[in-house]
Amino acid sequence: MIQLFLPELKPGTVLQLCCSYRDYERMVVQRGNSSIPRFKYRNGALLIMVPLSEHGKNADVVPDIIKTLLDHQNQIYDSFTPITLTLPETSGIEPDHCFYITNWEAVQGKNVSIGKLIHHPIL
Repeated sequence: MIQLFLPELKPGTVLQLCCSYRDYERMVVQRGNSSIPRFKYRNGALLIMVPLSEHGKNADVVPDIIKTLLDHQNQIYDSFTPITLTLPETSGIEPDHCFYITNWEAVQGKNVSIGKLIHHPIL
């Protein structure tokens, strides 16, 4: 089992580790409510990333464009940030923003206050 004992990682650091999906889940739990470092798991590989400060400053540009286009089209949607999306035993990713457009009703009223939505519908 991998223990989440990471040294202070500098912004811009990316680590790649081999681990099981269960190890990935344990690391996410051990990290707690913090959104840093970010994790991406797929096919036995775990990427651990510490974003640069520029990432946070520019992270709203694309979502703002998407929201503007959806509002212009009078499209109903819901969005979350941060959120952990998982396909159990397969993969997990933590996008900056997640938009539910077609299935927005499926996430209405869900508690995502800790940034994790386990049973997410197809976007």
